[in-house]
Order: sequence, then structure tokens, then C-alpha cells
Amino acid sequence: MKACVDISHGIESLFGTRDENIRLLESGLSVSTQLLDNSLEIEGEAANVLRAETILADYVQLVREGHVFTNGDLNGYIRVVTEDPDVSLRALVNVGRQRTFGKKTLAPRTVNQRRYMEAIERNDLVVGVGPAGTGKTYLAVAMAVSALLAKRVSRIILTRPAVEAGEKLGFLPGTLQEKVDPYLRPLYDALYEMLEVEKVEKLLERNTIEVAPIAFMRGRTLNDSFVILDEAQNSTPEQMKMVLTRQGFNSKMVVNGDITQIDLPNGKRSGLLDAIDVLRGVEGISFITFDERDVVRHPLVQRIVKAYERYSNLVGLGRQMKLPLGELAAEAPEAVDNATAGPANA
Repeated sequence: MKACVDISHGIESLFGTRDENIRLLESGLSVSTQLLDNSLEIEGEAANVLRAETILADYVQLVREGHVFTNGDLNGYIRVVTEDPDVSLRALVNVGRQRTFGKKTLAPRTVNQRRYMEAIERNDLVVGVGPAGTGKTYLAVAMAVSALLAKRVSRIILTRPAVEAGEKLGFLPGTLQEKVDPYLRPLYDALYEMLEVEKVEKLLERNTIEVAPIAFMRGRTLNDSFVILDEAQNSTPEQMKMVLTRQGFNSKMVVNGDITQIDLPNGKRSGLLDAIDVLRGVEGISFITFDERDVVRHPLVQRIVKAYERYSNLVGLGRQMKLPLGELAAEAPEAVDNATAGPANA
């Protein structure tokens, strides 16, 4: 089937840098396109052509109404609408309205990012789980800055577990704070993107914004605060419980992590995994799960995340098939007991 969509304006942004946007539309819907004067011809299976036609019609209308698409935003939108047939480009653009966070103007680029931001607005505790590059930390810091500037909270607490990933903290030079600062650097980076450097420094000096390792949270009650626990997969269950119970009146807390990047010693259970099991279904807590479709860094990052996930699944399957009985007994004695007990336990 073939169809044509008139596109008199916005051709450059539609195609994107090196035609990456139109290629994404083609690969996502298994169609081919050809530019003919001021129209775009689409060819492929009927259902896919109709879907592409609807997306492009929305794009044309939005451009006529004065909406300006940046290359990164449009790429993210196309990725979502080609993968989710229930989402229209117009709806995605409308719900992904731009907001101002300090000196930064942002809009959620994916459906899950929008859900995440809305969940933070609605709930006092939000748990965000997903791979690197999905905006978990960045958006949480943006929401915290917005709440502080609007005086909905009086301070921001940013914390991370200072887990040693291949390096020993004791070998690093400087005081304890100087040793843990490199682990907290991503939180500082997000702050400096939202606010002027001088303002950040003043807020840090006054402890209006506090960036500290998770151990510094013990024994405190954090009233009137916006608390972000980042890299929560590297917290222990005890640390997680300790941080969660610090939340005070008129406070919000966001807990973020990537369960595929746990750096805890072997045998140590992740506090994030523990919290997901314990808190699922508790009223007032929202869980948002991101996946590789929500990665908004370089397109290569999305492919890397997907490749690691695919490899992990294959290795896990192969290991289950090849695992000797002795190793299985070491990992799950009850499974071996049941397997070797015979019909009596069937």
C-alpha cells in the first residue's frame, strides 16, 4: 500500500541529522519513504502505512500551529509513537509540555518520563527503576529544584551509597568528604545544569541543598524536604529501610536505581530489590519502571542497553541448562532436595 502526506513546512526537522528521524520512523513501522516535492510517499503493509500517515499528519498540524521540534525531542517522540500504537504524536507533545526548572526548560521525552514526573507531583514516595540514560536522576533533581524555588520545600537532600566499584576509598587522598565527593558528582552535575553556579554554592553553604553519602542520613528526621536516594541498587536492605524511615512531614522522597548495575559484594542483597518486594502495593508509593526505549542519551546507548539485556538473558538461560547438580545444590539446596526426593514429594 502507498500513501502521500503533504509536508510544506518542517522537512528539515522531520528528517533530522543524517535523516535519523525518518529512518527511525521507517525501521519502527517497517515502511519505506520517498520525498516527492512537498510530499512524502509512504509504502508498506496497510496497517503500518496508515500508522505512519497518522503520525506525519499530526506532525504537519503541530508545525502549522507553531510548535518547534528540536532534533532530540522529535527523535524521542518518534521512538515512542512507533513502538506504542495507543499513543499519538499530538497527545505525546501535549502531555510533554515544557516546564521551567531554574535556568533549564525541560519536557519529558517519553511516556514513562511523563508518568515519572506526574507520579512525583502526586505521591510522597516514588521509586524509579531502569537502565542508565533514562533521566531518573536528572528529572528527579529538576523536580526537587522546582519544589525548592516554589517554596514547597525548604531544602533538598541528595544522597547516594558510596560503594567501591574497583577502587578502595581508603587509598584516595583527602578527607572523608573529599573521598566520597566523586561518587556524588552526578548529583552535583545535575544541580549545576538547573541553577547558576554561584546560587548552587550559596545553597550548599547554607545546607539548603545537601549532597551526602547515605551513612550521613542515620538518626535524622527530614521534615519539609525533597529527598533523592540515587543509585539505590547499591544500598543494603538495612540502609534502604533507614533512609525510607527518615521521611518527615511535608516531604517528598524519590528513590532511583538500576538493578542491572549492582556493585555490592557477592551474597549481599540489594536494598532496592528488597524495597520493591516489601513495598509493592503499599498505598501512597508509586513505582515507575523504565526500559531501553526511555534512554535519551546518544542512540548508541539505547542499543548498548538492549545488547546487554539480551546477552544477560542468554547467559542466564545457558547457565540454567548447563549448571551441574553440585553447583545447583550450592545455590538452591531446596530445589535439589525436591528434584531428588522422587515421587513421594510430587
